[in-house]
Amino acid sequence: MRAQFVTASEVAEIMGISRSKAYQIVREMNKELKAMGYITVAGKCPVQFFKQKFFGLEIGGTAK
Repeated sequence: MRAQFVTASEVAEIMGISRSKAYQIVREMNKELKAMGYITVAGKCPVQFFKQKFFGLEIGGTAK
């Protein structure tokens, strides 16, 4: 089964940034999702939204 969420640790690894910066980015994305009426999970963000926010990003070797 394909992962539905990306964790802050995975964001840090994918983007080559610190975990604290990754948590900050995930919090910002979750704040944006919450403003749109979605339920969010602390420390995680939907993969689809993460890819949308960071144009051209490849996760797991497949670009969409």
